[in-house]
Amino acid sequence: MFDEEKVRKIVEPKIFGVCDYLGEKMGISSSIIRLYFIYITFIAFWSPILVYVFIAFWINIKNYIQEKVNPLLS
Repeated sequence: MFDEEKVRKIVEPKIFGVCDYLGEKMGISSSIIRLYFIYITFIAFWSPILVYVFIAFWINIKNYIQEKVNPLLS
């Protein structure tokens, strides 16, 4: 049968963690943010997906820069 928790553990980390990141920063559940992305995508015809990809790119760049600047790793 369909096990939602198993699917979530496999898929969630691979979707860039954008919803989790935004949820932590805004203090709301990441599942609510995912639902809003889905609803807005149907209404606004794919533009939220572009925003999502931009945020994912920005988070990855920020993490990369923080790893390079971290003096503890030098």
